[in-house]
Parts: sequence; C-alpha cells; structure tokens
Amino acid sequence: MSELKHLSKDAIPAALEKAERYRLLNEPGEAESICLDILKTDSENQLAVITLLLALTDRFEKGYAVSDTQTKELLARMKSEYERAYYTGIVAERRAKTKLRSNTPDCRFQAYDLFREAMEWFEKAEAIRPPGHDDALLRWNTCVRIIERNNLVAREPEERVEFPLE
Repeated sequence: MSELKHLSKDAIPAALEKAERYRLLNEPGEAESICLDILKTDSENQLAVITLLLALTDRFEKGYAVSDTQTKELLARMKSEYERAYYTGIVAERRAKTKLRSNTPDCRFQAYDLFREAMEWFEKAEAIRPPGHDDALLRWNTCVRIIERNNLVAREPEERVEFPLE
C-alpha cells in the first residue's frame, strides 16, 4: 500500500474550503478524506473536526454505517462546550431524520426519542450560546416542526406485569 502524503499547514484554509464544497456537493467521503488529512497536519483544528463530524453525519442518509464511537470521539475533541452541545444535538437530529425515513418497525417512536434528545442538547447549547448565536434555537424549532408534521409521539409506557409471589 502507498504511504499517504502530508498536507502543509499553509494549505489548510484552502483544504477546509474544498471539504465544505464536497459536503455541499453531497460527497461526504471526499470531505471526510480531506478532513483526515487536515487533522493529520493539525490535530487540534476545530473547523476540520466539525466538518468531519458533519461529513460523517451526511453519510447517515446514504445508508453508511457510522458508529456512535466515531461521532463521540469527534465531539470529545471539540474545545467549546457550546459547540459540543450543539453538534451533539445535530448528530441526534440527523439520526432521527434517518430513522424516520427508514420505515422499520418502531421507527416513528425511535425518531421521536432521537428528536427529543436533540432538543435537549439544543436547549443546553442555547443556555450557553455566545451572543447572536441562535442556531440551537433554530434547530430546536425545526425538531418541533418535524415532530408535529409527522405526528410523532412517545411510545406508551409498557404495562407492568405483576407476578404472584409463590
């Protein structure tokens, strides 16, 4: 196997733009590869961490298996508590949308649970957001609208079965 070539630090800004462009072109694999190259050169680059996380979650819709471990590792690398909460909400929201479209048994209940989880993270982010950053509020509203539009509800609590004592 060939050895990977290393990106120069001076090339990082242009590489980040290219990664974002590939995301917008619905080519998350290419964006992921670029972000991995950036992070090999600058392991603390927060824009590359965020772009990589978004590229991975873009793959949810394409049916690729993206492990919770991958997303959790990237979320843990985020230095900002606000961004960590906001992007944790994004991951849950994107999983919810994928679940809703899956048309599997219980998908509507699972989607509802994931949307509610996303909303909880967006509320945490909203509470600590920098001035003028209402993205978490906008995402929370989107989740509410999707829940209402699709008539999603929580699963009924299971009936407790009482067993007689012997």
